[in-house]
Amino acid sequence: MTLAALTALGRRPVWVRWGLLGAGLLTALALPWLLYPPVATDILCWGLFAVAVDLLLGYTGLLSFGHAAFWGTATYTTGVIAIHTGVPFYLAVLGGALMAALLALPIGYLSVCRSGIYFAMVTLAFAQMLYFAANQWRSVTGGENGLQDIPRSLAGVDLSNAFFYYYAALPLILLGLAFAWRTVHSPFGRIIVAIRENTPRVRALGYPADRYKLVVFVVSASLSGLAGGVHAVNHGFASLQEVYWTTSGTVVVMTILGGIGTLWGSLVGAALIVRLQDWLSTSGFDEVGLATGAVFILVVLLFRRGMWGTVAHALRRRTARPAAEETGPVGDVNPDSDREQELRSIG
Repeated sequence: MTLAALTALGRRPVWVRWGLLGAGLLTALALPWLLYPPVATDILCWGLFAVAVDLLLGYTGLLSFGHAAFWGTATYTTGVIAIHTGVPFYLAVLGGALMAALLALPIGYLSVCRSGIYFAMVTLAFAQMLYFAANQWRSVTGGENGLQDIPRSLAGVDLSNAFFYYYAALPLILLGLAFAWRTVHSPFGRIIVAIRENTPRVRALGYPADRYKLVVFVVSASLSGLAGGVHAVNHGFASLQEVYWTTSGTVVVMTILGGIGTLWGSLVGAALIVRLQDWLSTSGFDEVGLATGAVFILVVLLFRRGMWGTVAHALRRRTARPAAEETGPVGDVNPDSDREQELRSIG
């Protein structure tokens, strides 16, 4: 049996995929009934932000510590558009996502030629440059005071109630998640996974690896901007905290907690961290970072693939075992030849 056949045995059945999708949609619809609506909206925003980071970290193998630049740029852009033009918040949020994508082009072009810790440090340096610019450009960003009173405008609809705003913003988040899922489950997604596994071989097969890295970097930044814009309108302000390096660190922690390379895991990790921070802050506990770090260490020690990743891996193994027994014993497996065949079949 070939390595590709073994991989196929571990794939989820179609009914499992549709079941997960249905459960996710029902959870999204019920969330503001179960939690304080602004907290529920924060879970959606940070969940999409973590999914965007997972496109780079989990599927392309690039660890970015600079995604706060795109999240923060979108929050400020959305705020400026909403305050000075009064357009529906949908247009303001999309404007913020577009600005994040435009910013990602030069940053990505200068960053993707590096990898590993060098890529992480370059993106962090660009994010800190943007933080300094936001702090100094007080006429636009408000400096340390930030942008305040960002309106929730939508023709004919009163969105002053956070409960109604949640359902108004939900389609934007779902579109962003659907776009991320489609990106991963496409020929393009197979190429970026191949780049993660063996970049020199991808280049040897004739694919411009750096160009693909740049495209996924821009896609990740635009989804981060979409989440940041919804977050800014949800809270009605944009501050320097949104472009600070700790924001990048927080979303990376969310992605790792849930399980990198899973998409669903990013949503789980975001829900855990946002809910934990809200519960600790409302209970009067000041050392939120200490508790979050303890949870991170515990999950890393107990769940090597993250929470969702560990559960999904266990289910795949249980599903694959009966199938393997039906197909008979496994013969010799040549990983190199199978991987090369998979790379040649891309596109």
